[in-house]
This record gives sequence, C-alpha cells and structure tokens, in this order.
Amino acid sequence: MKRARHFASDNNSGICPEAWGALEEANHGHASGYGEDQWTRKACRLIRDLFETDCDVFFIFTGSAANALGLASVCRSYHSIICHEASHVQNDECGAPEFFSGGAKVCTLTGKDGRLTPEAITAAIDKRRDLHFPKTGALSLTQSTELGTVYTPTQLKANCHAAKKSGLKIHMDGARFSNAIASLGVAPKDITWKAGVDMLSFGLTKNGTHAGEALVFFDKSLAREFDWQNKQAGQLASKMRFLTAPWIGMLQDGAWLRHANHANKMAKRLRRALSKISGIKFLHPTQANAVFVDMPPVLVDAMHKHGWHFYTLYSDNDARLMCSWDTTPKDIDDFVGDLNDLMTKRKKLRPNTRKGQGRKAN
Repeated sequence: MKRARHFASDNNSGICPEAWGALEEANHGHASGYGEDQWTRKACRLIRDLFETDCDVFFIFTGSAANALGLASVCRSYHSIICHEASHVQNDECGAPEFFSGGAKVCTLTGKDGRLTPEAITAAIDKRRDLHFPKTGALSLTQSTELGTVYTPTQLKANCHAAKKSGLKIHMDGARFSNAIASLGVAPKDITWKAGVDMLSFGLTKNGTHAGEALVFFDKSLAREFDWQNKQAGQLASKMRFLTAPWIGMLQDGAWLRHANHANKMAKRLRRALSKISGIKFLHPTQANAVFVDMPPVLVDAMHKHGWHFYTLYSDNDARLMCSWDTTPKDIDDFVGDLNDLMTKRKKLRPNTRKGQGRKAN
C-alpha cells in the first residue's frame, strides 16, 4: 500500500509553502551569482537578527558539508573531535570531518538519551594529553540530539565550559535546531553563543526547505579564511539565491518555528497514541520530533508490508518514527491503528528473519 506520508525521516517531506513561494519569487530575471544577490544578503541579515548578534554566515549545500567544513576550520590533522557515539559526525558523514581536516580523529563518547555530560567531556580530555595521542581540538554537540532529546541552556553551558577550559572550540550540529527551539521555548541565542557555542550548522532542510544549510560562525575570528575553504570544497553555489531565498520565506514571518512546533506536537500525539497500545515500550524521551519505540522485528516487517516506511537505526528492535512539518493527525491515527491490529494478531505472525530496513536515513 502506497502512503502519501510516513515516518522514516523529516528529509522525506516536500518543500513547505513558504519556502516554495520564496523560491518561485527568486526565479524571475537575472541576479548576480556566488552570493552577491539581494536574497543572500537578506537571508544573512535575518539570521543575524534571529540570533541577536553579529555573525558570519555561509550557505552550504548539505548538512554533512556544514558539519565537516565547520569542524575542519578549527581542527588540524593532529587534533581530535569529541562527539556522542550516535552523532551524525560519527555515523553519517562518511568520514568527511576527517577528510576535510586532513585526518583529525573523531572520538566518541556514550551518554544517556543522546546527550553528553561535562564529566564525560572532561574525562575524555584528561585521558591522554601526551604527544603520542591526538590533541583534543573541538567538541561537537547535536541539538536536538539524534535520539530525539534536547539540551537545556544550563546543560549546554556546562558542557561548553568543560570544553573551553581546555581550549576546545564548540561546534553544534543543528540539523533539527528549530525543533529544539520549539521544544525549549527559548531564544536561539540562549542555546548558541550565550551558552558558549562558537559555530552552528543551522539546518532548515528537515523543516521544510529543499536544500542548503547555513554555517553560522558566532566567533567570527574562526571564519577568517573560510571563504577559500568553502570554495575549495565545492560548496560555493553559483546561483546562490536558490539556496538562500527559501530561508527568507521561512524566517521572515516565523514559519521555521511554526513548522517545528507542528512536527513536535505530532510526535507527542504519536507517543500518546502509542502509549495506549499494550506492550509498547519507549526507548527515549520524546522532546522534539522523534519517537523511539522498542518494536520486535516481526512487527517491523509487518508494518513495512502494510506500506509504512520507517527505520530501525541502532538495533533490529529500535524503531525511529520521525514527524515532519506536514505530518497529519490522520497519518498518526492510521499508523497506530495498523500497529494496534498487528499487536493483537501478533501470535499469528511468522517470525521475521530480516533486519528491518536498516540504517539508511539521516
């Protein structure tokens, strides 16, 4: 059965009306290339206004490139990068941070529900400081986390303080930054530069745009020669306005936050509905737009056969259900209805020997 919408990834949703309208508006006449256009200038201004600070902004094609190039701008080949074991920097960038930094080592830490702690960060830094071990150069934090949780401003400040005591630079992977802001109800500055974050990979693709992430340097000294690094990496768009115009549509009237709020609310609705099914167990708190469920492979397989698309990322039983800007209550009701029917008939299902749909999506 073909579904119009499903729960595999917020990347799978279409372009939201605000981003589409801005993109269409930019598609008239000629404009200067490589960022020398009115849309790029306005998008940069809106981002500075959003964070209430002067910052350097670079628009890059993908989140992977934003993460990798941002980290490479502060790390040399003999440095290491601390991150959570579930982070994109570790699991989903195909070694890009190591490649663009010339060999900086990614060092992963464990942390409950996708979050790192000051104690774990300090222990990792202090474990080895000798010349025979990579020098710790950066800390990368994900907000919201890969496991659907968020860092509070207090938690972020503590982590940043622990890292900065040893001179580390702080990078934030904000692919779902909007969902974190919607969840916390704080100003964007409160969980970025005021907390100690030096740079942010700010993503709106998962929130309704078609492509293009913003790498925001709150510490402008770190971006001194980033123009050249960005160009060398093939990330300077010639028709830049088609990356930046959707940001105007999203930021100028608050659509970015409305869509994030909607996705978060749909995730909470999904969790409430699932909690009414006997036998369903949740793996992590639902604080943003993801719900993680302990779902036996036999049920995963059966739901896939019913036409529902979602991923089992960290084990055969670890089902991640992502809500998007366009998820509807009916999508949730239909999904939960099918799952409830299958749970009732579970004893009649044949054991599954496959491993779900595996780890594929961001």
